[in-house]
Amino acid sequence: MTAANRTTPRILIIYTGGTVGMVYDDVLGTLRPIGFKEIRDNIPEIIRLGYEFQVHAFNPPVDSSNMLPQSYIELAKIIEKNYHQYDGFVVLHGSDTMAFTASALSFMLENLGKPVVLTGSQLPIGEIRTDARENIITALEIAAARRGNKSLVPEVCIFFDYQLFRGNRSKKYNAEKFEAFYSMNYPPLAEAGITIKYQRQFILKHPELPLKVHKKLNQDIAVLRLYPGITQTTVDAVFQTPNARAVIMETWGSGNASTQQWFIDSVKKAIKSGLIIVNITQCDGGAVELGRYETSKYLQEAGVISGYDLTFEAAVTKLMFLLGQNLSKSDIKRLMQTSLRGEMTTD
Repeated sequence: MTAANRTTPRILIIYTGGTVGMVYDDVLGTLRPIGFKEIRDNIPEIIRLGYEFQVHAFNPPVDSSNMLPQSYIELAKIIEKNYHQYDGFVVLHGSDTMAFTASALSFMLENLGKPVVLTGSQLPIGEIRTDARENIITALEIAAARRGNKSLVPEVCIFFDYQLFRGNRSKKYNAEKFEAFYSMNYPPLAEAGITIKYQRQFILKHPELPLKVHKKLNQDIAVLRLYPGITQTTVDAVFQTPNARAVIMETWGSGNASTQQWFIDSVKKAIKSGLIIVNITQCDGGAVELGRYETSKYLQEAGVISGYDLTFEAAVTKLMFLLGQNLSKSDIKRLMQTSLRGEMTTD
């Protein structure tokens, strides 16, 4: 029976690891990952939701600091394999790199018509004050939410501390508060209070095309974060990173950078050698506007492309995705400046 023909929601929970499934190990003196059985035992309320659900657990569980592009591919394959049997997917994931995984999946899952909700917690599931219970229960509700025969949130998103964000617009900004994530350049998709209030005007429209899963990523990128006093040696070392095909350059404000001649020459030389340079701002809010000031006009003239309001996480994973698609350099540059999954605002 397909998801559209069922009355009882069916959700696949994919447990990757992370703090949400951690317990304190007295021997090691550190937190260690546990399996999903312990998570289920700590949240008996899951059964009261009345959903059918199955669990796919990474074996062994992976701390989010160890998540790699290969992990994104594994997740995409799991979703593809089970896509027609479930109404939605909840991915339990460590919070540190959750925004990277959510961003990557958004690009890899083209024409996604069902929710893929990533969630986790700041405190382990076994702690009395843990935020894991509320995050997991509400993520399951969102994954099951439908209007008629269509999912309410047909996109990859992150639910944390009562708010639902578009995955490729999200960023972890706090290591201590339960409110660990925000989305500076895009409104929340939903807020959970007494009821879950969906902001339907901000949610991607349900696609009419079949799911297409992309399973190739290319990691040949480098990152240049500017700072006052950066040296030519440092800049050139990044631009000359072996095998790098693209560089994400984190600039100031609306895309500004040094106008010292050596820096201008280094940028021009790198682009002439075939390197794609994407300009994103170091600010969490706002966007790159190449040419707005003299300190960015020469970057535009040299061939640097704008990342507009891409988060760093989205810029990294979008480049990995596009570089893996066997596209021409001109197509990669064009698509990096085009919103593919609602990840950027270009007007």
